[in-house]
Amino acid sequence: MPSLSDIHDEYDFLEADDRYRLLIDLGRALEPMPDALKTDATLVRGCSASVWVYPTTAADGSLHFLADSNAAITKGIIALVLLTVQDRPPTEIAATDIAAELAPFDLARQLSSNRTQGIPNMIALIRETAQRYV
Repeated sequence: MPSLSDIHDEYDFLEADDRYRLLIDLGRALEPMPDALKTDATLVRGCSASVWVYPTTAADGSLHFLADSNAAITKGIIALVLLTVQDRPPTEIAATDIAAELAPFDLARQLSSNRTQGIPNMIALIRETAQRYV
């Protein structure tokens, strides 16, 4: 995956339809999440689409998240969120202002409220997960 900054540079120059396509492409590039992990326990509450997030830990203690959605654009938003935290130590994730990292994309203005309403819940779940590992 390219860096969040590189994606923003591209996103910034695109028209609305192309931005949707970029998000869909990012979602397609997510690491596959096994269906067995898509359970009620991994479901993010408050999302209009179904969103699942499952944390794993690496030998070095960093957190790696598997995530998926049943909606293509939402899956792209998940990819953006994960780019801010993926494979980082829990202390770094807990200290990251994920919403501020995503602010340059102005997702609330670019997408419908249905598509963005679950972002704070996904961020909260990731931060709570990181706090448990700190």
